[in-house]
Amino acid sequence: MAILPRFTSLGHGHTVIMVHDADGGHLSFAPSVESLASQGYRAVAVDLPGYGYTPPIEPYNIQALANSVLALIDALQVKKVTLVGHGMGAMVALEAVMRDASLIKRLVLCAGGPPLDEESINAWTRPRLDALDEALSMPQIAERIVSMQTGQKAIPEGLRLVRHAMGEVHPLIYRHALQAMNDYQRNAAALAQVQVPTLLIGGAQDVCMPPEALQAMTHILPDAVSLTLPGIGHWPQLEAPEDFDGLVMDFLARGRSVH
Repeated sequence: MAILPRFTSLGHGHTVIMVHDADGGHLSFAPSVESLASQGYRAVAVDLPGYGYTPPIEPYNIQALANSVLALIDALQVKKVTLVGHGMGAMVALEAVMRDASLIKRLVLCAGGPPLDEESINAWTRPRLDALDEALSMPQIAERIVSMQTGQKAIPEGLRLVRHAMGEVHPLIYRHALQAMNDYQRNAAALAQVQVPTLLIGGAQDVCMPPEALQAMTHILPDAVSLTLPGIGHWPQLEAPEDFDGLVMDFLARGRSVH
């Protein structure tokens, strides 16, 4: 049985569920929650199992995390939602769609989504796992990773929130999450079955999921478009929140007539 994740919710209207990366819990979407709610959406930011006050799961993998998100959609008793996933959360969101597309109206994949190839794993999860192996504290890991993987145009307050959110993650859960990303596998044939309208958003300076990797997904997903934010790294929703939220709301507005 899937664990029902804890979440924060604000606003009324079409439900937009935001799923965070391995690097932090629901606070990773704090600016987006306020922005979306102010524009007439019900903004929901989850804490995946092991994050915040949501109990952990065993085994810890992308499939089980996706089941938790689907359980939340069912518990919210809404017909269809938009899923927004960042990093690992983009993998979770994509997996959720592949498991039950009937619940998902639109999909936003930010700085992630497809399974990682060896090069991506080395750029994305290896520096984080190495830091854990060095027995650094989570705030120390946050300081190191943020200095390596953010863009030159990132706003300072966004970077502070990235560090804070990452510093709150339990190191054991962090290791489990990173390993889940490494282990996740889905072939192109499976991804090609995703018929949900999809927006891919990335940072031009993201070394974890570079623009060309997201652009390649548009050749696999039948109804996808990829947009890149210049001067931004791995956390577009925090490095450039106004630009990110604007792209998301433009995308949502195309299908807003049905809640």
